[in-house]
Amino acid sequence: MLTLDRFFKSAFTVDNVIFGFDEDDLKVLLIKRQEDPYKDKWALPGYFVKENETLDDAAVRVLEELTGIKDVYLEQVSTFGDLNRHPSGRVITVAFYSLIAVAEYNVLPSSIAAEAEWVPVKNVKELSFDHLNILTSCYQRLKRKVRIEPIGFELLPSKFTLTDLQHLYESILEVNLDKRNFRKKILSMNLLVDLNEVQEGVAHRPARLYKFDEKKYQEFLAKGLVFDLSEGKSKKSKFNKANGDLYA
Repeated sequence: MLTLDRFFKSAFTVDNVIFGFDEDDLKVLLIKRQEDPYKDKWALPGYFVKENETLDDAAVRVLEELTGIKDVYLEQVSTFGDLNRHPSGRVITVAFYSLIAVAEYNVLPSSIAAEAEWVPVKNVKELSFDHLNILTSCYQRLKRKVRIEPIGFELLPSKFTLTDLQHLYESILEVNLDKRNFRKKILSMNLLVDLNEVQEGVAHRPARLYKFDEKKYQEFLAKGLVFDLSEGKSKKSKFNKANGDLYA
């Protein structure tokens, strides 16, 4: 007769990869752990799933408990279950990710998070557990998604310039985009609303401000149109295990 006891010796965690865009850099939210294992080391905001909650509920709860961030859409990306990924025993984790505008959220670390910080993705070289692999997987998902969806809707503030939008795509795709071609293509998609406003308090000539047209954005997604703005000379990837800068 089959006994199930030996199959109930694993734990589950959730890990959240929260991307934001700030100061012309694609960033990820990291926490500094204040409990073992990996005490005082940087990690993704993640923790154990309780017996009475779903994975989705756990991801939402853990993100809020560790960083204070709530009311964001979390998308499940993948499961990571290497035998030795957690020093305490067999722990399987499910990774979630989200795209948010940094300026619209206050980060308040608590629970096992002694600190929480937005860190440029290109600077991340080492993280606790297998979190670098998880971050890499989610970053690749983001690079694929940016080609089929106008994700600036989530990452940019409500009002932005065309230069802001171009820098966002250059940061994610790691390419140089021709300014004139980019603007011609993005405006031809009719996804933006010209606010008839310009920047204030800038040293240079103020640029026009735009916002995304939410109705047309949803129509765009429903039709499954390709949003590929990646023409341009590719840069050497800045995000890999061998060449990334250490964030300590």
